[in-house]
Amino acid sequence: MSELRGNGDGDGNAAPERRKRIPLLSALPRLPQIAWRDLAVTLGPVLLLSALAVALTLHFVQPSPPRRLAIAAGPAGSYFQLAAQGYRKVLARSGVELQIVTTEGSQDNLHRMLAPNPKVDVAFVQGGVEPNEGDASELVSLGSVFYQPLTVFYRADQPIRQLSELAGKHIGIGAVGSGTHFLALAMLKANGIEYQKGSSTLLPIENDAATQAFLEHKLDAVFLSGESVALSNIRKLMHAEGDGVRLYDFPQADAYVQRFAYLSKLQLPAGAFDLGNNIPPQPLTLLAPTVELIARSDLHPALVDLLIEASSQAPRNAMFQKPGEFPAPSQHGYPLSDEADRYYKSGKGLVYRYLPFWLASLVNRLLVILVPALVVLLPGLQLVPRLYAWRVKRRIYRRYGELMALERLSTQSPSPEQRDAMLERLAEIERSTIAAKMPGTFASDVYILRQHIDFVRTQLTKTLS
Repeated sequence: MSELRGNGDGDGNAAPERRKRIPLLSALPRLPQIAWRDLAVTLGPVLLLSALAVALTLHFVQPSPPRRLAIAAGPAGSYFQLAAQGYRKVLARSGVELQIVTTEGSQDNLHRMLAPNPKVDVAFVQGGVEPNEGDASELVSLGSVFYQPLTVFYRADQPIRQLSELAGKHIGIGAVGSGTHFLALAMLKANGIEYQKGSSTLLPIENDAATQAFLEHKLDAVFLSGESVALSNIRKLMHAEGDGVRLYDFPQADAYVQRFAYLSKLQLPAGAFDLGNNIPPQPLTLLAPTVELIARSDLHPALVDLLIEASSQAPRNAMFQKPGEFPAPSQHGYPLSDEADRYYKSGKGLVYRYLPFWLASLVNRLLVILVPALVVLLPGLQLVPRLYAWRVKRRIYRRYGELMALERLSTQSPSPEQRDAMLERLAEIERSTIAAKMPGTFASDVYILRQHIDFVRTQLTKTLS
């Protein structure tokens, strides 16, 4: 029993010894798992290059699209104004507020776009209209959006066949700054009727006033267009046929279209304005310039998509426009925007098809930023572990060079003083190896190095004994 107790005491004495050793082991410093300096030197350039890629991308990436736009339309009540109101409703669904600016018409719209500090972002511009002054090189087209028929009313007992028959008459040609004024001058000039030439009187009178003056017999003819006059005025003149008022039928429409590339030939069917009273009483041929949506080249790409989409959803003039005919990538005088060209070819961007406008815009800009960063970061991160291991092992490999140098010196019959110095140097290598802060994952390389140090020490001792 005493032996058993003695054995028990012996076991009991062993337990405290183990308990003493356990705190001692726990107090030992742990080997680091990562060499932070080497990791920083290795990972730092990769992160720096990624940051530079993001910074470079941010320099070129578009900011978020503005929430407000201003469009130069036309006079109050004109078709340009009605079309702009349709755009405003469509844009409002995407959280963009469209301000409609009342103007004299197409030429005035261009002048506002070219002003030193423009207060409009986009404008309706009748095809063929050019600015009288200013550099239009920064203006681009977002495509054609609708036709704008030209109506020429005159008073005569018999229909006229050519506009040249209006020579010597008082003619209202629309207010200066309107597309009507521009087109009337061009067409009359082609028929030999010009300002300050002959007995004709060309009056640049505003369209509402021109309509009233014509009804009061103060004008013999008047050029009107929905671009700059209320549609109610055109309907009023269509119903004034009993007063000798006639709407000019363009028998030479094909020749006009050939000479003026921005014009299109349209057919107005009988009864188009009034089925009950059959107005007009017979089909008529009209001419219509195509209206383009003009913007500056720096318009945000997301807004380009939104405006073209609004063009397809806004109410259309069903009398002259077929379903799906507009918007169209045709343009006259202004180059088609790159973003508009992309839209007409491939439609809306992927994220804009499935996400709300503002969320899609945010996602799109994030993708533009992240893609270049990932192109640099992902290959760099794949290379980092190799570079990191190489930097850590390089500290070990340098010791092998010193060991080989000492082994070579030992073969050259060194003196006792040189021998002591060589052994001391070997001891320093061993001490520095032990003291080096190496990650635990490379411990096997360290111990292999120490074995090789012992091997060289043994060889050194044998050689020098």
